[in-house]
Amino acid sequence: MSLFKRSVVAEITSHAGVVFSTLIVVWLSVLLVRLLGEAAGGSIGADVVVGLAAFSSITALPTILSVSLFIAVLTTVTRNYRESEMVVWFASGLSLADWIRPVLRIAVPVSVLIAVLTLGASPWAYRQIAEYRERYEQRSDLSRVSAGQFAEASDGERVFFAEEPAVAGDELGNVFVRVIDPEWLTVVTASNARIENQPNGDRFLVLGAGHRYDIKPGVAEFRMADFERYGVRLESRGGDDPLAQARAAAERTSKARPTMQLFSDDTDSARAQIMWRIALPLAALNLALLAVPLGAVNPRLGRSGDLLIAGLVGLLYMNLINLSRGWISGGALSFGVGVWAVHAVFALLTAYLLYRRLRVKAPRQPKGPPPGSASAA
Repeated sequence: MSLFKRSVVAEITSHAGVVFSTLIVVWLSVLLVRLLGEAAGGSIGADVVVGLAAFSSITALPTILSVSLFIAVLTTVTRNYRESEMVVWFASGLSLADWIRPVLRIAVPVSVLIAVLTLGASPWAYRQIAEYRERYEQRSDLSRVSAGQFAEASDGERVFFAEEPAVAGDELGNVFVRVIDPEWLTVVTASNARIENQPNGDRFLVLGAGHRYDIKPGVAEFRMADFERYGVRLESRGGDDPLAQARAAAERTSKARPTMQLFSDDTDSARAQIMWRIALPLAALNLALLAVPLGAVNPRLGRSGDLLIAGLVGLLYMNLINLSRGWISGGALSFGVGVWAVHAVFALLTAYLLYRRLRVKAPRQPKGPPPGSASAA
């Protein structure tokens, strides 16, 4: 019995590690492509791509762990059936029900880890992501400009281009700015630019020596000005801490709020988010147990059909959880029902499938009179 448990635990752990590594690599590849595209488009800064990738991976870990555990148990059970190892175990006095304990040895710790992630780590990661993006939105237009690249702001009303600084202490070298307003088309050029922060929190864009040209389209009116130093107030903080503002903005979404704060919020959105955080560890445990009867296949049949059905069942489970979250958020389903209904249905499905696999059918009785009756006649 101990040999059986050790072999099952070792194989499930090995398969889970392979699946988890593959999913993480695929996730990071897709995520980095998307983040690099946003950085190239100016939606985020290039210096925060790695940080956003790390925090986004933390938010994806609960789902990746659940899928990895489900696939690992499923492939382990299926392999034992296809290679006739289950015949050896059954001949040794074991049954499919004996798989539950070794599966739980792995599923329970993984579910606890997922609970820690969903209840604590994932909301913290969502707050960090929102703070990164909020702080970038609060940065001035010039601070978003990278040397040698054009950058748009205010939906294209302002366009910046800057070169590398030629003098130490300057943030940017030669600067070109085009500004469009309802009356004037303005072009500003300067030899350098930097940002100055005042003691009261106000921020100023200070341009070096340069020129300003104002043109009124459709009218023969033109203005030109030369300046040695030109300062423009970019934003007024009013003494508020920008980090505190970013954190306050980050916690506006329910995904980024701490779990205890969600319990104190009496809203459907908060209850839906609580349901989602509780559902993922329960789903991981349910899927691991459900994979045991789903993996019990006939070795004489093709392998693709059973795996496809198992994948569809797992996908249906996660979609029903998402659907329940949407219903709770919209007020169509009560929290007391939505938090357990889907899990109860799939737990009953697991019990039914195990019962079907474990049930011993009575032998069929042959039709017609017994063999001895004809000879007696």
